Amino acid sequence: MPASLRLCALPLVLLLWGCISCSAATNPDSTASGARTTGLSPASASALGTAQADETTSTDATPTALPLELPAASSAELFSVSAAGSLAESPGVFPQDTALAALEELAVKGSAPMTGYSREQFGQRWTDDVAVGGGHNGCDTRNDVLRRSMAVPVLKPGTQGCVVLSGTLDDPYTGRVIVFQRGEQTSSTAQIDHVVALADAWRTGAQQLSPEQRANFANDPLELLAVDGPTNQAKGASNAASWLPPQKSYRCAYVARQVAVKAKYGLWVTAPEKLAIQQVLRLCPGEKLPAESDVDVLVPVPVRN
Repeated sequence: MPASLRLCALPLVLLLWGCISCSAATNPDSTASGARTTGLSPASASALGTAQADETTSTDATPTALPLELPAASSAELFSVSAAGSLAESPGVFPQDTALAALEELAVKGSAPMTGYSREQFGQRWTDDVAVGGGHNGCDTRNDVLRRSMAVPVLKPGTQGCVVLSGTLDDPYTGRVIVFQRGEQTSSTAQIDHVVALADAWRTGAQQLSPEQRANFANDPLELLAVDGPTNQAKGASNAASWLPPQKSYRCAYVARQVAVKAKYGLWVTAPEKLAIQQVLRLCPGEKLPAESDVDVLVPVPVRN
């Protein structure tokens, strides 16, 4: 190349080199890029991951967690993921009488230690001596909930209409119809689930309740569902961050019920738990809390011989 052309090309080469250097200096590493994508700083993203790991492993049972398959947030939806890791309300669309509104009123804290926990901290199993729906009606709580949940239950004579011998249950967790038959080998096909697991309640504030309040909690019809036994066993002591019902159509009602229970008894939610509940309720932002009248148990009616 002639010397004159080389001299003319030199400024162009220097200009291109400067642009390349500028681009390299402003290109973030993969960690910072990932943090911007989620709306969290690298330190916050790491802390949230640690909290989620703690929540799913800190339990008195070993539940089999099911994939949550929660929807990804998008700017076109009513709620968007904020930098704090929760779903931010869009102006003018947040219904104040819904589970989402009640969820926003719950405190958010980490899980308390399980120190001192035992089933006995919540009183005698299925006691009738409580100050909630069904209390002091002459029938134990388990049979109260079975009687409420079974289609055409067959009741045992001589028990004042209390004990359920058989019936069919439309299981809300799986959508299957369960044929229940009372017996040593068969009663476990239908179990009574504490919607907010007792161990989860303990680590989110129940240890601060009085013994009477904990007994009410464990026998409150709002907190109890008759469900498929094996599915209940799989749930264990999980909260919404690590377990949701396999039947997706029931998930909105399920987490709304958890919010109602925690609100009634002054319990808190963890950050991963709150995020999981918000993501479910994004699909049903109008989901309301269950009314006490909708979940109360019926007074036993004696069987005529």
